[in-house]
Amino acid sequence: MIHKNFKNIEKVVFGRGSFDNLTEILAAHRNQNGKFFLFVVDNFFKGKELENRLPALPEDVVRFIDPDPHEPTTEQIDSLRDEILNTRGLPAGVIGIGGGTLMDIAKAISLMFTNEGSSTLYQGLNLIKKPGIYHLGIPTISGTGAEVSMTAVLTGPEKKLGLKCEWTVFNQVILDSELIASVPVDKWFYTGMDTYIHCIESMNGMLNNAYSLAYAEQALTLCRDIYLGNKAGQTAENDDKLMVASMMGGLSLTYSEVGVCHALSYGLSKILGEKHCYANCIAFQHLGDYYADGVKEFGQMLVKHNVVLPQNLSRNWSDEQVTAMAQVAWNLTHMWNHAIGPDWQEKMTLEDIKALFRRM
Repeated sequence: MIHKNFKNIEKVVFGRGSFDNLTEILAAHRNQNGKFFLFVVDNFFKGKELENRLPALPEDVVRFIDPDPHEPTTEQIDSLRDEILNTRGLPAGVIGIGGGTLMDIAKAISLMFTNEGSSTLYQGLNLIKKPGIYHLGIPTISGTGAEVSMTAVLTGPEKKLGLKCEWTVFNQVILDSELIASVPVDKWFYTGMDTYIHCIESMNGMLNNAYSLAYAEQALTLCRDIYLGNKAGQTAENDDKLMVASMMGGLSLTYSEVGVCHALSYGLSKILGEKHCYANCIAFQHLGDYYADGVKEFGQMLVKHNVVLPQNLSRNWSDEQVTAMAQVAWNLTHMWNHAIGPDWQEKMTLEDIKALFRRM
């Protein structure tokens, strides 16, 4: 029996146009610490309409960050933290605007403003010593669940692993589906599949329970409407649904866990630099022996949206690369515990995991 006493988001605003609530929301927190906000915004929006809508005052700091080609790194977080503290002091709060990468950057730096040393010291569960500063998330792409997750995933010199504790969770989230209308179709598909895979893995593992199942089942219903229904496609109505599905998929994981696909995906991201959602899709298509129904339905979604994933990638990987990816996956004990059981090391070897990578 698992009993988690977890902290959820304190406040959520949902609805088209709700981005405009940001000015009023921030006003209540401006007198904290150094009385300025740090905005970290996806570089995609630089020079676009959203930049002009930011309620940033002259004393605020706005940083546009390119989420490509890699996901957040410990070095990136430490460097930005040190720069802001040394030049401006402690912000009143951090506002993250963008996809999962920007959500994780906002969560991670909010914690690192109040915890000394490198973020590499805190990669793991409940290693953070002090609560972070106020932080608010505004997703502009849906699927990763980062807006509700209690994890800020970072890639460090030695491992890809999140800062995970109850203080990671955003104090406030604004869910405005108008902001995801500009997402390219391919990214809209891959990030949505991250939600779908979250739910499949959450439901098919040792930690699944009535609480996690309720969120996963509803999120899957929404995903099926969005990607396989009579009105499947990137529409305003489906954007509303995807934003809710992403949140519910993330909440399902809070009381359950991800599994085999995410373990392999972390290896692809850490060693080859593949973006998380795309890496999930690359791995998931080959995991029918673990998630038979899910992989079959995933295949139908690929066909429906004319998405063709590459095959035979492993032919170009060296044995050293495959071994390194397998080692990253092997170290994610919590994922294997959920997917296979606490005795997973008696059932799996490093060679078995390498064989999973060679399927790709």
